[in-house]
Amino acid sequence: MTNETAQLLASLTKQQQLLSLILDTLNKPKLGLHNDAGSCKIYCNRQHGSLWYTLNNGEPSAIAATALTGYLLSLRFEKCDRRGKEVHKLLTTIQADRLYILESGHDTHFSKGLMAAVATLTPQQLLQPVTIQPAPGDDESVLFCRVWLGNEQIKASYDDTTDWKATAHHAIAVVKAAIEMPF
Repeated sequence: MTNETAQLLASLTKQQQLLSLILDTLNKPKLGLHNDAGSCKIYCNRQHGSLWYTLNNGEPSAIAATALTGYLLSLRFEKCDRRGKEVHKLLTTIQADRLYILESGHDTHFSKGLMAAVATLTPQQLLQPVTIQPAPGDDESVLFCRVWLGNEQIKASYDDTTDWKATAHHAIAVVKAAIEMPF
């Protein structure tokens, strides 16, 4: 084994150890008093005067942060009841300082942008954190989703001819494959 190969192997071993420490830290519960028990559900729409919000005792609470960075754990669709109507939602689960669940309408620009971007990624790319950033449209009811991998925005165009069922299946499969990859 050459000296260069040995150095590379030592560097890769050290990197693996550091990644393991990061993952161990992420998976440990916070100690002491805090307000972060359980997951935090974030509603991604402009309905209450902000780009996204949480509900506290049934009241909307605007989120001032402009982006969420973490590990994408799942994309799934769910039927639920909102204001007496059955609706379909996209639920995006992200592990960061705690577990976050982003809820958006299944056919909104936010959901479409998110699914289109994730569908262009590989499982290996999803081993690193992604950043989700809501972006307002010109119309007060439109909310777009920007997805970043590091400091590179993932651009994925879509239009009326996009096969959303196939795009959603592919995006879900990419996330699932990333989660199932060994470290």
